[in-house]
Amino acid sequence: MNQTKEVDIKHKAILVTINQLYHPRMNPLELYEATRGVWRLSQRREKAEYVMAVYQGEVKEVYRVKRWLPAGTLEYTTRKDVYKPEYKGRWEFEGEVANDIRDLYVGKYIGTGGQNPVKYVNT
Repeated sequence: MNQTKEVDIKHKAILVTINQLYHPRMNPLELYEATRGVWRLSQRREKAEYVMAVYQGEVKEVYRVKRWLPAGTLEYTTRKDVYKPEYKGRWEFEGEVANDIRDLYVGKYIGTGGQNPVKYVNT
């Protein structure tokens, strides 16, 4: 990972830091489910076209957002923590790997964003 220069994100995206959920042997479904929910998000989420999974400042995957739903709407097979009552009012997305742009970002360093696990870019 090259931490000397941060990559410039040109797309409308939400960066989601998954430091607590990530592990190096995650399969693609585990990574997707760790990234897609359950987040405190504002209306700005509707402007985001992509969500990026970020671990320690490095982009691990890029997803194209199909739609936003209240947290706990979709079934999770690799996570059981998404149905907690305190997650009422949070959001999740349904999406797919953004194959057309993922090579621009996956494996690139985008920096660490502070304490908030969610960062809006270009929205």
